[in-house]
Amino acid sequence: MTALSAPPRNGGQILMQQLRVHGVKRVFLVPGESYLPCIDALNEHQDAMESIVCRQEGGAAYMAEAYGKLTGEPGICFVTRGPGATNASIGVHTAYQDSTPMILFVGQVGNDFYEREAFQEIDYRRMFGQMTKWVAQIDRTERIPEFIARAFAVATSGRPGPVVLALPEDTLWGTAQVADMPRYRRAQSNPGVADVAQMRELIEAAERPFMIVGGHGWTQQASARLQAFAERFDLPVGVAWRRLECFDQRHPNFAGHVGWGMSPELRARVANADLILSVCTRLGEATTEGYSVIASPLPQQKLIHVYPDPEELGRVFMPTQAIVADPAGFAEQVADLQPTRAIRWSAATRSANTEYLSTLQPLDAPGAMNLNAAAAHLNTVLPADACITVGAGNYALYPHRYRQFSGVGSSLAPALGAMGYGLPAAISAKLEKRDRTVVCYAGDGCFQMNLQELGVAMQYRLGIIVLVFNNGMWGTIRAHQERDFPARAIALNFDNPEFTEIVRAYRGYGEIVDKTEDFAAAFERARAFADSKQLPALLEIRYDPDGIAPGDTLSGIRQAALKKQQA
Repeated sequence: MTALSAPPRNGGQILMQQLRVHGVKRVFLVPGESYLPCIDALNEHQDAMESIVCRQEGGAAYMAEAYGKLTGEPGICFVTRGPGATNASIGVHTAYQDSTPMILFVGQVGNDFYEREAFQEIDYRRMFGQMTKWVAQIDRTERIPEFIARAFAVATSGRPGPVVLALPEDTLWGTAQVADMPRYRRAQSNPGVADVAQMRELIEAAERPFMIVGGHGWTQQASARLQAFAERFDLPVGVAWRRLECFDQRHPNFAGHVGWGMSPELRARVANADLILSVCTRLGEATTEGYSVIASPLPQQKLIHVYPDPEELGRVFMPTQAIVADPAGFAEQVADLQPTRAIRWSAATRSANTEYLSTLQPLDAPGAMNLNAAAAHLNTVLPADACITVGAGNYALYPHRYRQFSGVGSSLAPALGAMGYGLPAAISAKLEKRDRTVVCYAGDGCFQMNLQELGVAMQYRLGIIVLVFNNGMWGTIRAHQERDFPARAIALNFDNPEFTEIVRAYRGYGEIVDKTEDFAAAFERARAFADSKQLPALLEIRYDPDGIAPGDTLSGIRQAALKKQQA
């Protein structure tokens, strides 16, 4: 179809048709008058695009970001100008640090009012400039197809990330006779033959190699190829911070979750490796424990750094070898790579896996409700393809320690450490695959940041299971406070509502659990309700707040800090 043969359409109609062309099947939004033509145009695409009406823009943006993680395609979110954009910014920031493809469309005042500080006006280029790959404003109706095509290309190329497009009202209400652009195609980056040969030489020259896998864009095929590569070279494999889905943790080469909260044995193994093969992860602060286990700018280990964006290579760590490749490209090139020498580190790989398996045994905890035992129980009863979502807080250490994640789609966790993420992410996961078991772990503070999105689960009949961990305080900050200012806790406690009553108001199921022996049966009741009624089920877990993390207590942290002060 040429521009001359295309019918005249308003900006909203042109934009929504472009989304359809580019394969969008779900749009998350909080409606606003600033982009009404786009909302109206959804009428013509109900057979192809599902519109998910959210309760707050932060929740909508989180859902879109989670969609990007799950599918590798940009998550699409629409919000209104001003307050809508500021609310949605947390999802954009998450997408940026988590390297997730996402496109946020924001209503904007008309160009005839621009630069007058009109009602809810914001300069989005300045607002989002440092947390996006590209931010732009579409000022001409006929250029909408061009901007949309570029947005998809930018969001998915190199290091994936978010794009923000502002939509002035006159652009959307204006009409144009313009052709649709063809569907975008993601460019794949593959390592060269020489790159792969040099990598093999470095691996085979090592005595204590270790592979860390992370990043975004893994597919089932790429994961299977990488797993086979690890088997042939018998490499011990860890996953980067909160990228637990990047390698099947039931595999005999798996060594653990690298980053904050890892076991002392795993920390020593990474620190003492003579070669780190880092595949598609940035090796950020969390994974390297403050750039200590792997030092910046010059690691003590030899470093082979594989990453899809060349600008990232050498920016924080000076690698021994830098390879520009995305997950699919790297996995394809190593699919047939064979070792040329006998493997010397197999015993270390078996030892690493044994050490990891030992961490699955639940630790003791104070009080009648042991969160370690509950998380270990879920590892045995949940199906392999279940998806576990979390926000931010020490409570997330429990599923991340005890759940053996099975691969792509089994975990949604914000590497950014954004609170309130778990519930919107669980909703997005259930929308994407309704027959999948989805469990959201949420702290009592984290849950209350977006609990209104229970309305989305109710409206769209989503049988998610929410575990709310109620200790009546901002627990992670309390742990930091005890380390730095022991026995001076202040401004961290809060009174909680009856969470079970809240979920019942959303037509869901609620139950309080305060004893370890009651958890298994309560969880089965919640799961049965969620599956049969297709509505949310919530268990409020009440436990001793002294049990702040696996193997740690607040009283122990305080005593150690006081002893250090007295030394």
